[in-house]
Amino acid sequence: MLKTIIHKNFGTCSREIELKYDTETNKIVDFVIIGGCNGNLKGIKALILNRDIDEVHDLLKGIKCGTRETSCPDQIALAIEEIKAAN
Repeated sequence: MLKTIIHKNFGTCSREIELKYDTETNKIVDFVIIGGCNGNLKGIKALILNRDIDEVHDLLKGIKCGTRETSCPDQIALAIEEIKAAN
């Protein structure tokens, strides 16, 4: 079954993440970020689609953007944490 989570970003140029995942396979099937660096976000999308959400979380958690305490990849990890908390 497909589920969607919308995560409001904080501390980044991007404002929001919409992440769709398959509850049966635990894989990300679609991903959109509103705002942020277009090229980088296309690259992130290409790397995380069809990957296990736990693997993506572990790869992206804690990444910082310059002097900021978070980043777009870190916000994706936080969105995945919301998924886990809801289940």
